[in-house]
Amino acid sequence: MEKIWLRNYPAGIPHEVDINEFASLKDVLQRSCQRFAGLPAYANMGASMSYAELDRNSRDFAAYLQNTLALRKGERVAIMMPNLLQYPVALFGVLRAGLVVVNVNPQYTVPELEHQLKDSGAAAIVVLENFAHTLQAVLAKNPTLKLHVITTEVGDMFSLLKEVLTNVVVKYVKKMVPQWQIPGATEFNAALRAGQSQPLADVVLTHADTAFLQYTGGTTGVAKGAVLTHGNMAANVQQLSAWIAHDLLDGKEILVCPLPMYHVYALTCNLVFMKIGAHNVLVTNPRDMPAFIRDLKRYPFTAIIGVNTLYRALLDAPGFIDVDTRSLKVTNAGGMAVQRIVAERWKKATGVPIIEAYGLTETSPGAISNPLNIDDWTGTIGMPIPSTQAAVLDDDGNELAVGEVGEIVVRGPQVMAGYWNHPDETAKVFTSDGWLRTGDMGFVDERGYFKITDRKKDMIIVSGFKVFPNQIEDAVALHPGVAEVAAIGVPDARSGEAVKIVVVRSDPALTEQALLEHCRKHLTDYKMPKLVEFRSEPLPKTNLGKILRRQLRDELLKSQAGQPA
Repeated sequence: MEKIWLRNYPAGIPHEVDINEFASLKDVLQRSCQRFAGLPAYANMGASMSYAELDRNSRDFAAYLQNTLALRKGERVAIMMPNLLQYPVALFGVLRAGLVVVNVNPQYTVPELEHQLKDSGAAAIVVLENFAHTLQAVLAKNPTLKLHVITTEVGDMFSLLKEVLTNVVVKYVKKMVPQWQIPGATEFNAALRAGQSQPLADVVLTHADTAFLQYTGGTTGVAKGAVLTHGNMAANVQQLSAWIAHDLLDGKEILVCPLPMYHVYALTCNLVFMKIGAHNVLVTNPRDMPAFIRDLKRYPFTAIIGVNTLYRALLDAPGFIDVDTRSLKVTNAGGMAVQRIVAERWKKATGVPIIEAYGLTETSPGAISNPLNIDDWTGTIGMPIPSTQAAVLDDDGNELAVGEVGEIVVRGPQVMAGYWNHPDETAKVFTSDGWLRTGDMGFVDERGYFKITDRKKDMIIVSGFKVFPNQIEDAVALHPGVAEVAAIGVPDARSGEAVKIVVVRSDPALTEQALLEHCRKHLTDYKMPKLVEFRSEPLPKTNLGKILRRQLRDELLKSQAGQPA
């Protein structure tokens, strides 16, 4: 389609970016480490690591991988840990050695981890010892699985005294490390020491080389590894850097990252901020709200990333009112729809609007974003970022006009090469002319702003009318007595499907009748919830905080079939 959004780009934002400035992420890292050597690169739990230290530590780890483990270009290394200082060291060490990063959610079950290690063909894994028992179980089930294991403890990158105290508290006081035993495992710090005296071969990397196998789709079927090349990732760093360039300053920014870096959203945000020499504050456990808020008070942060549920949790936390947000320039949200009530409360509390952005694992992930110069919540995901095209197609692949709802599709240099070892799945997700099917339904308005109505698979059909759960949830969430809500479709003899809402109350006195009366003020008849279920426990979520509607539907179907949910 015509790039109508370009007419509404903020002044100074280029329509295209130079995707050839960096041959690989290794080049991005090395430039930042040279330019900002004396500045802090990462912080975690009160400890800090400079760009010079990041350069040295990642070099040593890369040398260990090349020499001691004899890994060769293109082999895969899994990283299984939350946000710790070890993560960027391991990440860049793997990339500098010419290897491929396989990010692993540390909360994975034994079957999930087993699938990802086997599917990726990982040759090595770096695992926080809190989760080593899961790896031990996988190895016990698969005695032929050849895997170099490197274990780390929470405090391994801290100063010696802080390291010892932290590791003792985690292991023996909080008892957060289940018993494990993996013969032949190497300690992370021992690997760094070994690498200090070893040479590092300079591996030539190009845009075509794979940087990440980033697994996705685990909530809708067997998880698939999206092949993200150095070209994909470097392009997205360039695109997003151009989008924020006029608002942020090199070497002056502090990013708070409460989302896990093993998720592509947080990963790429960190790469973008690292490129401009920012101080990246890694939050290990954002559910520990008192500790999270202590971090927010410790640093005069200028940027923060998160998802709707995280921002709402912060706003509801008693201590957040005392956080100084006067330095805050950018609040970015992705991963799920931002609700109006959350956006309005955040703007009132901080004076800064939430910049909603959109992307997929398959797009590295940035594809569409609101500009940084908006004053308030727009209710849209924004415009395609530089060097990106987007359109809306019908079920037959025909492009739809402005305002018509269909499937959003995208093209650009950040779009993945395909799914690892799944050519059939790759073929399904691309059109014959190269558009990536996002699976998200929406439309584009006359300004070139795109709006998601919902996931294609989550759409509810009531008497032939399309009902989008996001719209229902947004309306329900406006009630002050609602803490969380999910809308799902349930079988109905008269209308085919009906709307059911599952609600966690913030006000225990909230009744079904009062909630439905509220909904009638915001929703037309066929969109009205027919069933209301109140729960006392939080709703099931992904590791990023996105509510799992599919799991709620599965629970419903199992209960109707007489099976335990």
